[in-house]
Amino acid sequence: MTGECVAKADTSKNEAKTRGKPFQPGNPGGPGRPEGSRNKATLLLDKMAGDDAEAVLRKQLELAKNGDQRAAEIVLSRVWPARKSRPVSIALPPVSTAADVVSALGTVAGAMANGDLTPDEAQAVSAVLEGKRRAIETVELEARITALEQERK
Repeated sequence: MTGECVAKADTSKNEAKTRGKPFQPGNPGGPGRPEGSRNKATLLLDKMAGDDAEAVLRKQLELAKNGDQRAAEIVLSRVWPARKSRPVSIALPPVSTAADVVSALGTVAGAMANGDLTPDEAQAVSAVLEGKRRAIETVELEARITALEQERK
């Protein structure tokens, strides 16, 4: 063996295949399961869980009462789910121009530095302020374009 191995792909088989949309409209083999429908395994698991849900819940409650921390965590996560976010209250200066956004962002950064806002909350508020800045700039640009068009006429 000389160590020279040349692999040559046979592309002639793939030339006739279409990529992207292999099915013609109306083809019964079509795009697959209808949107929103669930597969058989999920339906079976849901049925099994539905049939035994009460027994499972009772056992988890019993284990939790007997000191099983994992069982208690499972029960509590169903009764008292973790909050995804919370309302934040922060006194922002009025934002009526794009330049006002700088002051408002400074307030947000200060609140985050003081621990009044988490970094995620500060980022969310900053995103809202950025959206307002873009909206203000869009309105200002539209007014300038309208004025230029009026002047040109």
